Amino acid sequence: MFKGKRHYNEFFESDEKVSTSVLGDRLKMLEENKIISKGEDDVKKSRIKYSLTKKGIDMLPVLIDMIVWGGFYDDKTEAGKDFLEKATENREYLISSIREKLENEHLSN
Repeated sequence: MFKGKRHYNEFFESDEKVSTSVLGDRLKMLEENKIISKGEDDVKKSRIKYSLTKKGIDMLPVLIDMIVWGGFYDDKTEAGKDFLEKATENREYLISSIREKLENEHLSN
């Protein structure tokens, strides 16, 4: 949602270092719960591309709040100071601008 990752390898190579079995299970669970959908990649047809559904995009405000909470309590948070300031000082604008970008991507799938 925030880092623009769309393919299995992009998720697998993330700093979180999730095992292949855990990653596969999580992607399957997100798809079963209609938070993401999978489809054919525009460039390489044999590659699967994951996209947020409307339901997934609707989680945005909750995730923003969790990121802000983590910014206050987690010294190792990856949330940048700039993002945390935007999320606390102008939350609604941040949410609407991210939502617009995500919905445009959703419509193009």
